[in-house]
Amino acid sequence: MAPTLNIIGCGNVGKVLARLWCESGTYHIQDILNRSQESAALAADFIGAGRPARDWADLRPADVFLIGTPDDQVEAASAQLAQSGIVLAGTTVFHCSGALPSGALGAVKAFGASAASVHPIRSFAGPAEVAASFAGTWCGIEGDAVAVERLSLAFSAIGARLVRINPEYKSVYHSAAVFSSNYLVTLLDVAVEAYAKAGVPRDEALKLMEPLVRGTVDNVFRLGTTDALTGPIARGDLATVLRQYRSVSAWDRRVASLYKRLGKFTAVIAARKRKSSKRT
Repeated sequence: MAPTLNIIGCGNVGKVLARLWCESGTYHIQDILNRSQESAALAADFIGAGRPARDWADLRPADVFLIGTPDDQVEAASAQLAQSGIVLAGTTVFHCSGALPSGALGAVKAFGASAASVHPIRSFAGPAEVAASFAGTWCGIEGDAVAVERLSLAFSAIGARLVRINPEYKSVYHSAAVFSSNYLVTLLDVAVEAYAKAGVPRDEALKLMEPLVRGTVDNVFRLGTTDALTGPIARGDLATVLRQYRSVSAWDRRVASLYKRLGKFTAVIAARKRKSSKRT
């Protein structure tokens, strides 16, 4: 008999993971507790297993609990689970938040449960498509040794690739995704506005930028950030950098401030690149 899994807050992440675990026989999906029985029933339909629970009192003990609530409700759900009386010594409880450490589950740990956090590093929009392509997904994992060992086996069974992270810097870890995704979009939006200021229509600016952006991203993943760096700072062409800064400042001081700050970080990468070149 596979270990039992209960899910508290079964949104897209919970639905995808549970469906994959159900199909692989990794877990027996037992109870699903959502804000309403209707949404829990829809989740069970997607998963192909699971019983919609009426309320906390309707939950049965399980080997593993996934708390899939929004981040700001994880600690409260952990406390309520602890108070329910169904958490036993040897139970594993985990959440999938990228921003919160496993310490957010302290309430259940006080009852002898082992706790962990496993954060799949991808978007879960379109659960059916995600379930079909989940294999190979990287997941950041941290927590108690027992929970980490058990969950590593469970996630590996559905094709996940796991990387251990330091819970002390969980929020910094999460910011990496913001830098590499959200802020990248912001920088490209600034570039579109700069092209627009020079008279390039915004839709054409995106087409103009596409080969440059795609080439840069490809080089980053092929060569690493240091060797992928090009441009005036990488060449040591400070006269061009200064001229650009003055022009941007005359156009928009906020963008000029961003340009200057990014230039300082870029100078560090350029110095690293020059040092690496000398060694080779």
